[in-house]
Amino acid sequence: QVQLVESGGGLVQAGDSLRLSCAASGRTFGSYGMGWFRQAPGKEREFVATISRSVGRTYYADSVKGRFTISRDNTKNTVYLQMNSLKPEDTAVFYCAATPYDSGTKSNTYTYWGQGTQVTVSS
Repeated sequence: QVQLVESGGGLVQAGDSLRLSCAASGRTFGSYGMGWFRQAPGKEREFVATISRSVGRTYYADSVKGRFTISRDNTKNTVYLQMNSLKPEDTAVFYCAATPYDSGTKSNTYTYWGQGTQVTVSS
């Protein structure tokens, strides 16, 4: 029963930046690995980035490596996704997710999901 709420999406032009936020409820946020996924119409949900619990180790999909940065602030129960140099192919609904384990690149690893925030990048 973890509640996640994403925010920060919007309509931008190619090359612009956005910062997504994911606010989590509860007092055990630091014990969860966190991830960002995205889903475009007609496509499966795909992995974007993940950050582990204690150390905060990160891993990114090749398509966003060098452009996106995932971070977390456990004192604020919040996970961020800084997105720079956005491309039209980044257009999707972005979801944050939490796992009671460590971290992961597959959606099945995660047990809690937010409702998503729309990111649209025009050319």
